[in-house]
Amino acid sequence: MHAFGESPEFSFDSLPDAPPEGERWSSWDGATHGPKPRPEWVITALAAVEEDLGVLKTGKEADVHIVRRWVPDGTTKPALDTWMAAKRYRTSERRMFHRDAGYQEGRRVRRSREMRAMARRTEFGRELLSGQWAFAEFEALGTLWDMGIPVPYPVQLNDREMLMEFIGRDGEAAPRLAQTRPDRDLLVELFEQLRAAMTALAQRGWTHGDLSPYNVLLDGERLVLIDWPQIVDIIGNPRGFEFLERDVTNMTRWFTARGLEVDEGELLGDLVAEATSRW
Repeated sequence: MHAFGESPEFSFDSLPDAPPEGERWSSWDGATHGPKPRPEWVITALAAVEEDLGVLKTGKEADVHIVRRWVPDGTTKPALDTWMAAKRYRTSERRMFHRDAGYQEGRRVRRSREMRAMARRTEFGRELLSGQWAFAEFEALGTLWDMGIPVPYPVQLNDREMLMEFIGRDGEAAPRLAQTRPDRDLLVELFEQLRAAMTALAQRGWTHGDLSPYNVLLDGERLVLIDWPQIVDIIGNPRGFEFLERDVTNMTRWFTARGLEVDEGELLGDLVAEATSRW
């Protein structure tokens, strides 16, 4: 799926007047970029073009599309070619935000006018919230990637569109954990992966905030946690421990339903201990 290698030399003189119909020039230039070092499959050449391959997932706040980016070289399979997931947050007219105000506790913006607008859910305030969710998810993914948490690599952010690593194989998206039926040996391994990820988060004082088997992908035998705009500060948010408990409950009950004996209370206690050990 991904081809590796450095981008070729580029000059604006080499660009034709317009890309082929249905394609666009690479949106890399002018975007906010993900953390370094970047994975080798990230294409940064301005000579690259992009094509929307269709909707991967629809949601109340955003839709996720598959985008192909490649550097044309006159062949049907150019050397630099990759697929990405494009998460596009909707505008206020088309969006149905379900993130309640509880996620916003402990977060602040500098201008009091913007705070009031978001609190009152004015049209201006809803636009601010939309941009804030996109930026919050991009920033969270960058930090989590650097921490070694299993998340998609955030390639770039441009307005309300975030391009990130496509999780899947041979052009087929990885299934959500909720859709899978792993055998017992793999269940044990997957639970340990989950425990490690949640523990690393708790050590930083964080929890996902909306974690469930529907926000976890199974990429072969590897868990990948997705959907991060609402990441919660367990201590700073008055409802932080409530969100942590809900994340633990949602995940442990799925493993229990699949036949693996896990102790919900023990995991929650361990995570609370990690989150509070810094204080």
